[in-house]
Amino acid sequence: MDSDRAGMSVPSQRQGVAVGKTLVLVALGVIALIVVGMVVVSVVGALVKFAFYLLIGAAVVGGGLYLVARARRAVRGNRFRQIR
Repeated sequence: MDSDRAGMSVPSQRQGVAVGKTLVLVALGVIALIVVGMVVVSVVGALVKFAFYLLIGAAVVGGGLYLVARARRAVRGNRFRQIR
């Protein structure tokens, strides 16, 4: 093993390559996490917008049905009960 002037061991070339590979793998892992996070944020945002528009649509349809039922009652009147 080689040593420098302070008496500390100098890493061999194999150890340097292993450290380099480790740094590359860690960097790729961090980049992958960032990309996956961006995709997840986009998908969740789209789902939230979809749910919001679905609720608004349901409220509009429900309100329309309510108004149609009130209009029919107003036109028909409640004096006579229909026999089915």
